[in-house]
Amino acid sequence: MTDSAEAPSVRLRPEILATAPYRQGRPAPAESFKLSSNENPFDPLPEIVDAIAAAAVNRYPDAAATALSERLATRFGVERGNVHVGSGSVSILAQLIQAAAGPGDEALYSWRSFEAYPGLVTVAGASSVAVPNLPDQRHDLPAMAAAVTDRTRVAIVCTPNNPTGTIVTAEEFAAFMAAVPSDLLVLLDEAYVEFVTDPAAVDGRDLIGRYPNLVVLRTFSKAFGLAGLRVGYAVGPERILDAARATAIPLSVTEPAQRAAIAALDHEEALLQRVAVITRRRDEVLGAVLAQGLAVPRSQANFLWLATGADTSEANDILLAHGIVARALLPDGIRVSIGEAESVAGLLAATEELAERFPSLRAS
Repeated sequence: MTDSAEAPSVRLRPEILATAPYRQGRPAPAESFKLSSNENPFDPLPEIVDAIAAAAVNRYPDAAATALSERLATRFGVERGNVHVGSGSVSILAQLIQAAAGPGDEALYSWRSFEAYPGLVTVAGASSVAVPNLPDQRHDLPAMAAAVTDRTRVAIVCTPNNPTGTIVTAEEFAAFMAAVPSDLLVLLDEAYVEFVTDPAAVDGRDLIGRYPNLVVLRTFSKAFGLAGLRVGYAVGPERILDAARATAIPLSVTEPAQRAAIAALDHEEALLQRVAVITRRRDEVLGAVLAQGLAVPRSQANFLWLATGADTSEANDILLAHGIVARALLPDGIRVSIGEAESVAGLLAATEELAERFPSLRAS
């Protein structure tokens, strides 16, 4: 079907037309490693596969995800109404932004951060206020607090930050919460929290019930290896989560996803052993890249950030030549996931070439 030059154009929102759609990480060619989407490289546990197979796909799922919500409520020591399950944490982010911000309002976040944030804000009809990261690629929380105005309705703090891997400390976050208005909705996006090994990092689990304006978001996609099923959750005040539930697409969390998430919680110890393997591999790769002379943030997630700037396209081609499919985020840099053990040699060969080819990427 093609557009007709004779037919009048359908009237669409200009700000939506000007917004680039989300583009998934590119698929990996044969004999390459797909390190573009921060996926867990391990195959699912047999018990999770069995749980998925047991789901009745000819019936609608439980719209409230009751069993999973109750399990998470017990885990966080809250009532079931303080938990909201969605089809990935990004869908809950969209719901909360729409619930809080509209035309004339502002949503605040650090940049560069998760690439979906600007689009989610635009769809809600609000305006983005992006506060630049610090030189070490961490959130500048004092600057974010200073950027709050009477129009600000949502502030998003992403830790570990996607795509730079840097954390917000507990002390920094407490100071931020003390500095912003108590009626400002603050979203703590912790999609990668299970990969954190730095004891100074903020942990949303310790903050539940402390702030009436805070919602903590987490996911089963990364550490728990359920990216293909799309299931995440939020924990926070019931009134705020009811507003998110009001904006949600009904029945969007499938029965296989709900069953798989419960099975993942049942076998959390085994899954976290896999997470420990990934974090050790991350630290080993990070150490090797730093030894090559590259200036790379000390990631606490399951990926590394290469601030390639104007050289991003050429640097991405070098990675591809070494069999590494990474995530090029023009015009700033490249995010590379920590994947299979077999991918490490090619990744380090590529970063060594980057260090030789681009002196600007080397630590001063």
